[in-house]
Amino acid sequence: MKQLITLLLISFSFSVYAQQGTLAGRISSADKALKNATVTIKKTSFKTQSNQEGEYNLPAIAQGNYEISVTAVGYVTHRQDISIIADSTLTLDVEMKEKSDDLNEVVVTGTMKAVRKLDSPVPVEVYTPAFFQKNPTPNLFEAVGLINGVRPQLNCNICNTGDIHINGLEGAYTMILIDGMPIISSLSTVYGLSGIPNSLVDHIEVVKGPASSLYGSEAMGGVINVITKNAVTAPLFSVDAFGTSWQEYNVDASVKFSGKKFQSLLGVNYFNYQQPKDNNGDGFTDVTLQHRISLFNKWNFKRKEKREASLAARFVNEDRWGGQMNWNKDYRGSDSIYGESIYTRRWELIGLYQLPVKEKIMVQLSYNWHHQNSYYGFNPFIATQQVGFAQMYWDKELGKKHNLLLGGTYRYTWYDDNTPATASANGFNNMPATTPLPGIFIQDEWKFAEKQTLLAGYRYDYDRNHGSIHSPRLAYKFSPNQMNTLRASFGTGFRVVNLFTEDHAALTGARQVVIAEELKPERSFNGNLNYVLKVPAGFGLLNVDMTGFYSYFTNKITGDFDQDPDKIIYANLNGHAISRGIAMNTELTFNSPLRISAGVTWSDVYQVDDNGAGIEKTAQLHAPKWSGNYLVSYTFPGDFVVDLTGVYTGPMRLPIQPKDFRPEYSPWFTLANIQFTKKFDSGLEIYAGVKNLLNFIPKYALIRAFDPFDKTAADPVSNPNGYTFDTEYNYAPLQGIRGFAGIRYNLFKY
Repeated sequence: MKQLITLLLISFSFSVYAQQGTLAGRISSADKALKNATVTIKKTSFKTQSNQEGEYNLPAIAQGNYEISVTAVGYVTHRQDISIIADSTLTLDVEMKEKSDDLNEVVVTGTMKAVRKLDSPVPVEVYTPAFFQKNPTPNLFEAVGLINGVRPQLNCNICNTGDIHINGLEGAYTMILIDGMPIISSLSTVYGLSGIPNSLVDHIEVVKGPASSLYGSEAMGGVINVITKNAVTAPLFSVDAFGTSWQEYNVDASVKFSGKKFQSLLGVNYFNYQQPKDNNGDGFTDVTLQHRISLFNKWNFKRKEKREASLAARFVNEDRWGGQMNWNKDYRGSDSIYGESIYTRRWELIGLYQLPVKEKIMVQLSYNWHHQNSYYGFNPFIATQQVGFAQMYWDKELGKKHNLLLGGTYRYTWYDDNTPATASANGFNNMPATTPLPGIFIQDEWKFAEKQTLLAGYRYDYDRNHGSIHSPRLAYKFSPNQMNTLRASFGTGFRVVNLFTEDHAALTGARQVVIAEELKPERSFNGNLNYVLKVPAGFGLLNVDMTGFYSYFTNKITGDFDQDPDKIIYANLNGHAISRGIAMNTELTFNSPLRISAGVTWSDVYQVDDNGAGIEKTAQLHAPKWSGNYLVSYTFPGDFVVDLTGVYTGPMRLPIQPKDFRPEYSPWFTLANIQFTKKFDSGLEIYAGVKNLLNFIPKYALIRAFDPFDKTAADPVSNPNGYTFDTEYNYAPLQGIRGFAGIRYNLFKY
């Protein structure tokens, strides 16, 4: 009997073995063997890695249909359905594609033309939606806070408006572009940023340091270029919706439709928060209540010889308010209950057209209309701005070593408000400000050796108030191999005066703006040294990106908050200002599904002023010496992802009043977030997490919140220190710990 059972078992084993096959092949990329690529047969225990020659072998696989997954550090995951046939070997060679967020990412911001990130002589940082989705936010303003050296600064504790600082410089020095167009500027620098929905973003490119030789005024501290999705490659349908425990709700959705000669992407963003909270007990809302809708439509047209043509439009409508907890719209503009109420309406139009000629000549056009209807307490602020922009450039290859870029631009700004900024000299007649700014630029990229590139550029602008403005630029890149890249650059920047940018702090009703003199255009001179190291190792891949920067400013426009607590006095600095520092980004990608990245920035931003009584050195407001970010991401089996993200910020100087009981410098703090995501093969993702995990909330915010109209501020008995109501003392959001949950879905084909 035992012999019979043994014989049956042996027969069964041979039968099973006869129904097994083998999977083998080679993993490569660009004809280069890939070592340590992981080959996995999903929903089984079969898993192996490729050897030195990129070869792999998986024997004894039961006959059947499977899905395989091939992963390698720095490469796009390859998935494929296979069929294993009994007693045979399936040979499957896989050609891997490098990830788009690696060194082969195509960028345009550094040189205004599409080049690989590795080849760009100007250092450009690239961030995709996948990066921002690790801590979902309802708008671009909050999203860029995860980038090392880039800091969203809330300038008002009540209305929660703000700007974006790069390497410690004020938001007025950061140029925000959409598809290379200066859409966000002047008035909308403060109010337009929160209206950019994440649904329209394909990726974001960041250039730190002056870029005026290409982009003109305002590009003194850096450029953030929002590249919108191409309707051709966008999903047919996508949606991302989430809510928080504070009852904030956000929806991003888009749908693609096409015709014979076009493809179009229609997107919508909706954000709603209507639950006033006063957790710090000062009687005011901790977070501004908002109701916002943004519509976006982009058209990409099919043309002969693959010439480019696109047209995009966006509409934003927002109603926000913050103030005392018992405020409602009946009190808008009154002096009994304090509130800051802001109605914003905005239109944008962006167009790109490649001329139907042999040469590559591009025409870009944009127009935006921005209307602001606001009350800060009983102070009204009504403003309208229109900006038209036109640019034409010729991209020409001169032989194999030179690439020439030659172009001209014209920007026209029309601005009107109800303040003295647009009043006539006698103060009685309204005179909207008009600012024409024509310019021309030239750039030559010279690859004078196999591994070395030199870029030289020059821009000339003419402002009727400031005259001729010259902006030269020089950049050098040495890349001995793909593992090491050294870049050095020198450039200049300029910014023509925009009164609104300077006087926003006065609009809260707490301070009066005073222009002490006729303001001159600011100038900056900048040098950067950048080194990128990419180290493949047995455990995975290490990327290090380090930059040293130094900027020297003349004619810097400064606001004196200290001379008079009721005023902000603006004048050109009688001296100079310095911004210097070092920034480093590191990323570790392991062969296991673990990714760790961290960044740190040390910056020293200050001004030296001859105030008549001697030389005085003053630290820049809201400019921390130390700041950084961190990200830890791990993918468990079954596509379950855990992301820990956060930023940390060192002490920064804050605007205080004489004899202020609040400290002049903020403390160290970190804003940490954790997210759990489950991904499904259908394209569906479900996520949930916690924001501000450590529940950090600033200890101080408003001063004299009980008397926001300063009705008793002059009483020496009740107010011996002479404090006045002020909303500018801010270094972190007042919103504490909160949970969030959402769903995300992308459909690429039916």
